[in-house]
Amino acid sequence: MKRDAVTGGGCLVSAAGVVGAVWLWGASDRTQRHLGNEFENNGQDFGAVLTELPFVFLAGAVLPAAVWGLGVWLLGRRRRSEPSADSQLHA
Repeated sequence: MKRDAVTGGGCLVSAAGVVGAVWLWGASDRTQRHLGNEFENNGQDFGAVLTELPFVFLAGAVLPAAVWGLGVWLLGRRRRSEPSADSQLHA
């Protein structure tokens, strides 16, 4: 794979991870409870948003990118260890 394709794919995976992580965090019952989705906003706590959302955002960005990078590294390593067709023809 070319380096531009690998970089672009990593960025797309990272962006999708951020969107998915934030969406799942926002849709969870625990978050809805903190945001005041109860009767007359009882239990509303925006401190949870300020402390949890940055970690959710970072985890959603870093984890998929790290898995993508590991996969690319392993595939590149495997390709280097396989003998190429040119070297087999000339041997």
